[in-house]
Amino acid sequence: MKKRSILSLAAAGVALTGVVFSLQPVAAPVPVQNANSKVERGAYLVNIMACNDCHTPWKMRPQGPEPDMTRMLSGHPQDMVMPAVARQKGPWEWVGAGTNTAFSGAWGVSFTANLTPDPETGLGKWTDETFIRALRTGRHEGQGRPILPPMPYPMYRNATDEDLRAVFAFLQSIPAIRNRVPQPIDPPESE
Repeated sequence: MKKRSILSLAAAGVALTGVVFSLQPVAAPVPVQNANSKVERGAYLVNIMACNDCHTPWKMRPQGPEPDMTRMLSGHPQDMVMPAVARQKGPWEWVGAGTNTAFSGAWGVSFTANLTPDPETGLGKWTDETFIRALRTGRHEGQGRPILPPMPYPMYRNATDEDLRAVFAFLQSIPAIRNRVPQPIDPPESE
């Protein structure tokens, strides 16, 4: 009887050990990053990074303003000329256009860039390295004029190279829109 109890306990122990080991997490296989998954990752990042909030012109609807996705990520409309802003002293530090694509403040006037792959007016001639360098340095094409407010490049520069390459891959996959965004306007000398 004792032999049977010991054997039963041993068998139960082996069975329990098998159950415990079968419950251990198993590392998931590393997915192979193909072009589609890179573009999909980029689309996801563009959405959560709120790129459309400023780089897609907004339009007024009965429910309120919303991005005009027929001009997705095309930047400030080239045919929309912004009047000079009367600067006032006080708590207001900047103002924005109704399209949410032009902003005026102590830095002057900034216009959101065309992020579509148009080769003449957008990012069509850029490389992923140029894109990464621009976001890391805060300079247009990574070497030109400063990228102006309200572009949050100081936060975006913390993204991984892999994520920034995915964003760029997505931007290169969307329809090209010809839209020549105006150059920034320096602040008046008297300020």
